[in-house]
Amino acid sequence: MPHLNVEIKARCTNQDDIRGIMQSHGANFKGTDHQIDTYFNVYSGRLKLREGNIENYLIHYERENIEGPKQSHVTLFTSDPGSTLKEILLTSLGVLTVVDKQREIYFIENVKFHLDTVSGLGTFVEIEAIDKNGDIGKDRLLEQCEHYLKLFAIPTANLLAD
Repeated sequence: MPHLNVEIKARCTNQDDIRGIMQSHGANFKGTDHQIDTYFNVYSGRLKLREGNIENYLIHYERENIEGPKQSHVTLFTSDPGSTLKEILLTSLGVLTVVDKQREIYFIENVKFHLDTVSGLGTFVEIEAIDKNGDIGKDRLLEQCEHYLKLFAIPTANLLAD
């Protein structure tokens, strides 16, 4: 069943500051994950296979391509790293792109934070307010994202549309 997210992605040159702010707000650190995201050619939305030490998912999502907070509808399938899923997807759909990153994963309540170092692209922060059960609502998710955007002092110029 898809769930609703509101998320923000931004270039980030102050990961240490953001890390400190999250720690001072009681963030739950889940760990650092080396992730390979393989994006596949699809007719609608985006489809990626995430292979990591902490997270292993096939993820389909529809998301607006705007800077700042954006709504997305996400469907997750927990994948087994030893399965033939990747081979099937590679053969049937073809690869759009591959993203290799080191990702620190944090949570404060329903809000997930990523501090990413992406090979060849630089450092980033993501704020992802998640409503898995439909009981939080888009407006509250947006408020949460905007709160952390201000708290982390992320300049508008650093916001990414993709």
